[in-house]
Amino acid sequence: RPTTGLTPHMPSRTSASRISAILLACLFSSPGWGLEYVTLRRDGHDQEVTGRMIVEAADGGVLLESPTGYLWTIQPDEIVRRHHDDRPFSAASGDQLVEHIRADLPEDMAVHTTAHFAIFYNTSKPYAQWCGALYERLYSGFYNYWQKRHMELHAPEVPLIALVFADKESYLQQARQELGEAATSIVGYYSLQSNRIVTYDLTGVDQLRSTQSRRTGSNSRHINAILSRPEAAPLVATIIHEATHQLCYNSGLLSRHVDHPLWLSEGLAIFFETPDLGRSRGWRTVGAVHTGRLDRLRRSLAARDANALTELLASDQRLRSPETSIDAYAESWALCYYLLRVHPQEFAEYLQDQGSRRPLIPDDTEQRLARFRKYLGNDLDGLDREFLRYIDKL
Repeated sequence: RPTTGLTPHMPSRTSASRISAILLACLFSSPGWGLEYVTLRRDGHDQEVTGRMIVEAADGGVLLESPTGYLWTIQPDEIVRRHHDDRPFSAASGDQLVEHIRADLPEDMAVHTTAHFAIFYNTSKPYAQWCGALYERLYSGFYNYWQKRHMELHAPEVPLIALVFADKESYLQQARQELGEAATSIVGYYSLQSNRIVTYDLTGVDQLRSTQSRRTGSNSRHINAILSRPEAAPLVATIIHEATHQLCYNSGLLSRHVDHPLWLSEGLAIFFETPDLGRSRGWRTVGAVHTGRLDRLRRSLAARDANALTELLASDQRLRSPETSIDAYAESWALCYYLLRVHPQEFAEYLQDQGSRRPLIPDDTEQRLARFRKYLGNDLDGLDREFLRYIDKL
């Protein structure tokens, strides 16, 4: 994911579309029983996995969600044995989740908990506290924004997890396991599979270090001073962007089990991305114009294809292609901004429809367009003209 405000966000290695591809063949609905118990053999070792069945493929492959929120994609040839019972699924408690995650992390990782987050860190405690306060303010701003628009969201089932490493080197030891070498160019990401944010102490990033201070932030005032600099804005925006993904997928606005259009998930994350570091409470900048994305979109309009909007809605290709991704991310933000401001009711209904989709059943291009047209109208050319006029006035 990006280290600058104009860099596209790289999808995490285990995305909904990748899981869909793995389990696509003749999916069955989730069964009615409570808990599934699977012994799987992976990399020569047996593992015991317990959780709720999200979906089962005709060939016996399964997608299982554990009480800690981890998504297990299990192929039929990995299953040693399995059984189920009628015990109801129950998400892990905060203490159980902390204990489970701590067991898989380096011994020097401490934990800082807030009302809704558990932050595991091996950097300074003040930086972990700064992250926790930032996440909590975003949490309040996110829920307040949608509640004012009569969107019914639910609280996360488990505390939201963030891993904050002391430096890029220790961060990469974790991140490479999920992202490979792509991790070297990004400062943080959200994993759909583990449901965690992973990042590192931004006060130690080279371009933010002053000649007088060569160590990571030691108190909240010092941290805020560093991360309030203009050159830090895109780095902080990235962390907010990833936390917004986490909130979208844990509040019911979007689903980790659904292959949502990429323009939608990324556009919404960018919509909340603009930092508000000047207050200790609240989040005044939710929905503020993202000047970096707006400038990028305006520069791209002269070469924009006439059917660019249709292509964006119908396929993720523009966002995934290195040649078009930066412009497509800017347009995804602008489209979400426009729809939330000009067509809020219709867009809310579209979002509710997205949230109710069946797990792992991807829409083809025509289905994606039909789903959008159902709520925003059939005249996409007219909508595109209105959209561009609106953006031109910002």
